[in-house]
Amino acid sequence: MDIRRQAGLSLISVLIVGGLAVFAIVIGFRSVPAVNEFMAVERIIKGLAQDGDNGAPAIELRRGFDRRREIDEIQSVSGADLDISKDGNRTVIEVDYERKVPLVANVSLLIEFHASSTDR
Repeated sequence: MDIRRQAGLSLISVLIVGGLAVFAIVIGFRSVPAVNEFMAVERIIKGLAQDGDNGAPAIELRRGFDRRREIDEIQSVSGADLDISKDGNRTVIEVDYERKVPLVANVSLLIEFHASSTDR
């Protein structure tokens, strides 16, 4: 066999590729709870916007969000953070918030979320 014809990864290459893969997996696993929380916030907001279309006042929408967020264990957003407005006959509810996800030691991932009821 001729050594010049061999191909593959060296030990250093395997360690680098493995380290990058582990880091990507850690980011993925650590960010899953934040994404689940965002999906719950978006689902609640869309349901509340339908209630607002039926004539519920803004204060009731905020209280409804606070009740539902306790059930879904949402920590990052409260009813006071909601931006509630009317666009014709439609109620538009939006919220912008950030979630800081610790990764390793003093390295964190900051995720900015924007949930809105306009896509319903």
